[in-house]
Amino acid sequence: MKDSMLDVEKIDKTRFGVAISSGIGGLKTIEDNNETLIKKGPDRVSPMFIPMAISNMAAGNVSIEIGAQGESYSLITACASGTHTIGEGYRAIKHGYQDLMIVGGAEANITPLGIAGFANLKALSTADDKKRASIPFDKERSGFVMGEGAGLLLLEEYEHAKKRGAKIYAEVVGYSATSDAYHITSPSPEGEGGARAMVNAMNEAGIKPEDVDYINTHGTSTHLNDKFETIAIKRAFGEAAKKLMISSTKGNTGHLLGAAGGVEAIFAVKALQEGFVPPTINYKVPDEECDLDVVPNVGRNKDIKYAMSDSLGFGGHNSVVLFKKFED
Repeated sequence: MKDSMLDVEKIDKTRFGVAISSGIGGLKTIEDNNETLIKKGPDRVSPMFIPMAISNMAAGNVSIEIGAQGESYSLITACASGTHTIGEGYRAIKHGYQDLMIVGGAEANITPLGIAGFANLKALSTADDKKRASIPFDKERSGFVMGEGAGLLLLEEYEHAKKRGAKIYAEVVGYSATSDAYHITSPSPEGEGGARAMVNAMNEAGIKPEDVDYINTHGTSTHLNDKFETIAIKRAFGEAAKKLMISSTKGNTGHLLGAAGGVEAIFAVKALQEGFVPPTINYKVPDEECDLDVVPNVGRNKDIKYAMSDSLGFGGHNSVVLFKKFED
């Protein structure tokens, strides 16, 4: 809000929405109150337990704090949630329902139950060396490292933003969400759902695969995700995939689950604005199954026009947003 220099008193608050996702919600609150229930009985469970635990309260509390009276919701599609929410906020503005939307995701699930659940699912890294733990697309990857955080953007209808002299970082030009309809945790081996989402987003933007310069990938550092995501990119981009720059910033942030898409969209937008493509850090051992240009270890100064961010969630959820460098 500070960065946007938005004065809520000078806009139509009923056309200002908030959509903030979380993959799981208030897991620590659930753990703490369950322990209280077991040790001290039901009368000692916090009366604020429910509103503190439910995922929609991220959007609810923000809308209350800033006075946004438009659409307010939390869209939950596991690790695709943040990207999904950005896309739906974009649609709300594109189709004329809202003028502005705060969108993105927030997550904080580094708890005993959260770690145990993902570890027993065999999803977490087993590395002892922190520099060889979150290593997307590296052949020695063994799983992801869980992170916590939030990433939010303010989307605004162009003329509305222009009229008030807003600072514009980039333009949202495409979005798509699809389902693999395949498995509760594994992406489709053929990459069909993810590829279809990428193609749909490009079609909405009216561009060709060779026009996209960079993808901030889901790139979790799990064996299946990185392999099948590579397949999806090749399927969507064809020959253009060979010249495409991709990277996973989860080597820097860890996997933020429902907040990943929000943070990674910001990476994509800043890549456009600053002309700098972030690298896939701690990359050491190439994997013949992940043979695209992963921008290994060192970022690149590159003037780019189109950047994509994609997210893949448990349940087969795929979401993709496509950004364009802003030009008056």
